[in-house]
Amino acid sequence: MTDVDAQRIRNYYEHIDAGDLESVFELFADDVTYHRPGQPSLDGMAEFERFYREDRPLSEGEHTVESLTVGDDTVAVRGRFEGKQGGETVAFGFADHHRFDDDGLVTERWTYTDTGAV
Repeated sequence: MTDVDAQRIRNYYEHIDAGDLESVFELFADDVTYHRPGQPSLDGMAEFERFYREDRPLSEGEHTVESLTVGDDTVAVRGRFEGKQGGETVAFGFADHHRFDDDGLVTERWTYTDTGAV
């Protein structure tokens, strides 16, 4: 794991907060799987893109990374999100876990929040 991989994850939050979905998608492998406990996983780039373009319940906001831990092929993040969900202001904690492939792209992502509605 290199600093570049950790920066990719920091870039993810910057891109998502800016609404730059094309830059978000470039960070992930075509065979990405996105796990969201309590909800069906998203398998492959087509499902992943559809979720972010059409189904993501958060419409705007800002992520604050409070800690970032790097492993051999993983980056784990703990942070807070403040923004809008369904037109309402929300704020909650989150933990994201990312696994990288040999090309340095995120191939698996897990999101855990302290609210079940994301």
